[in-house]
Amino acid sequence: MNNKVKISLLAAIAVILVCIYLFLGISSNWDYILPRRASRVLAIVITGAVIAISTMIFQTITNNRILTPSVIGLDSLYLLVQTFIIFVFGSTSITVLNQNFNFIICVSLMVVFALLLFKVLFRKGQNIYFLLLVGLIFGTFFGSLSSFMQVLIDPNEFFVIQNSMFASFNNVNTDILYLSIGIIVVVLLYFVRFYKYLDVLSLGKEQAINLGVDYDFVVKRLLIIVAILVSVATALVGPILFLGLLVANVTHEFLRTYRHGQLIIGSVFISIIALVGGQLIVDRVFTFSTTLSVIINFVGGAYFLYLILKENKSW
Repeated sequence: MNNKVKISLLAAIAVILVCIYLFLGISSNWDYILPRRASRVLAIVITGAVIAISTMIFQTITNNRILTPSVIGLDSLYLLVQTFIIFVFGSTSITVLNQNFNFIICVSLMVVFALLLFKVLFRKGQNIYFLLLVGLIFGTFFGSLSSFMQVLIDPNEFFVIQNSMFASFNNVNTDILYLSIGIIVVVLLYFVRFYKYLDVLSLGKEQAINLGVDYDFVVKRLLIIVAILVSVATALVGPILFLGLLVANVTHEFLRTYRHGQLIIGSVFISIIALVGGQLIVDRVFTFSTTLSVIINFVGGAYFLYLILKENKSW
């Protein structure tokens, strides 16, 4: 079975799952139920596609299939922003109740943090691995600050923060969703300019430079694209830590190719299958007693341990 057939199969499975999710169990009140499910599915598709694309780009830049964009610390920064807003202003403030305003604040702060991090480190001539190390340190620092403030706040307001700790597609704000789609479309159109370099970048820095790629320029732009995509996806539904790791590695194992055109498309469909299938399990099996991110993180965490053990055996 060649990769075109495999990708077509993935697309068919994704479409079938989406249709099942949209129409399963609807016997009446179509005008009320279907639009709500449609907006939820659209959020799932957008989030899955963004996380898959950003992870593929990031792993190509780092030449490491275990790392994901979350190592930069954007997920921890998102949780810190949510905690800080409730800690300072309370859960009844306009920045909490107005989801549009909250979304803009979170995306802006995460993008600004990433841009400053990239600018400072690349100006000093540091390599990509030093960037990852600094991002990991900042992520730990942000997580510690969040935990400190969560201990001090009122327990009732802590329940509000808990909603931000895990990704949720149950109540998607359509205004934020359409704004996210607009930002993502603009970023992806800009990404098309640098897409052609990914196959060469996967060979490594030295080989890419020898083949005529302006490595620093291209990598900076790709990292900015990754930062914006991850920031929008995180601010839209919340952090999903292991989804990118799971999707990217399953795609590599399933397609077994170096061509990023096939890898990116395949990873998008696999991500949609994972999210829609997981949401069906949450709705129909667990009856909303858990969240989708818990299931994804459990499976992804187990797969991460498998990858670590696999790498140790290869050494």
